[in-house]
Amino acid sequence: MRSGFAGSIFGLLALASSAVLFAQTAKQSGAAAGTPNLSGTWNRSTGHAATGVFDDDPGGVPFFGFTKQEPSLQPAAVETYKANRQGITDPRLKGRDDLDPSSSCFPPGPTRIFTDPLPFEIRQTTGIVYILSQEDHWVRRIFTDGRGHPDGYPTAWMGHSIGKYEGDTLVVDTVDINDATWLDDLGHPHSDALHLVERIRRVNHDTLEIAVTFDDSKTYTKPWTGKKVYQLQPATYEIKEEMICEKYRKTGLRSDGFEFIKP
Repeated sequence: MRSGFAGSIFGLLALASSAVLFAQTAKQSGAAAGTPNLSGTWNRSTGHAATGVFDDDPGGVPFFGFTKQEPSLQPAAVETYKANRQGITDPRLKGRDDLDPSSSCFPPGPTRIFTDPLPFEIRQTTGIVYILSQEDHWVRRIFTDGRGHPDGYPTAWMGHSIGKYEGDTLVVDTVDINDATWLDDLGHPHSDALHLVERIRRVNHDTLEIAVTFDDSKTYTKPWTGKKVYQLQPATYEIKEEMICEKYRKTGLRSDGFEFIKP
C-alpha cells in the first residue's frame, strides 16, 4: 500500500516538475504557453569551406540548395537558370557571382538565407516570430496572431508571412515576394507568383528541420519541396555583423571585378 502511494506521489511530482519546466521553456522563448519552443541560434556545418565545396545535408541535398532532385522548370526559366550557372560544372557549387543579386547588395529573400553558410536566430514572441539573419542583419517577421494576407500588399524582399502552430510545427505561409531574388545559392529563379509554405519544427533539442514547398506556376511546371537541417549553437553564441557589400562600396566594384547590377 505504502509503495503504491509513494509511487503515485513521485508520479505527481514528476508531472508537476515537467509542467514547470515546460512553462519556463515557453517563457524563455517568449511564445505563448502550449506552443513549441523553436527559439535559438541555428547553423550548419560548413565542411570544406576553404575549397568552396561544402558538405551535403543528410540525404544528399546540396549545401547550397533544398533538394537533390532538380525541380522541373518552365522553358524560359530553364534558360535563366542555365545562365545563372554558365561555366559551373560542379552541381554543389553556387551560381555565378556576376549574376548573383546578393553580390549587388540585393536582399536574399525569405528562403535563400537558409542555404547561405551563415547562422540565423529564431525569436518567438506572442503574435510574431522573428528570424534574424547574420547576413546583413536581415529581419523576417512571421505573424502568428491569426491575421491573413492583406489585400494589395506591396511586393517585398521577404514577402508577407503568416504562421500557425500545428502540434510541434510552425507552419508559415508567404506571398508577395520580390522576384529579383534567388531561391537558393545555386541560382534557382522565381517569379512574383511564388507562394511558399514552410514547416519548421525541432526534431530534438539540438536539431531544427525546415521543409519548404515552392509553388510558382510561372517558373516551375509543378510545386516542389525541399528540406534543410540545422544544429543549435551554444547559448553563449551571438550572431555577428556580416555586411556582404561593405568592402565593395568604396570602389563600386565587387571583389571579382564586375560592376554592381543596376536595380
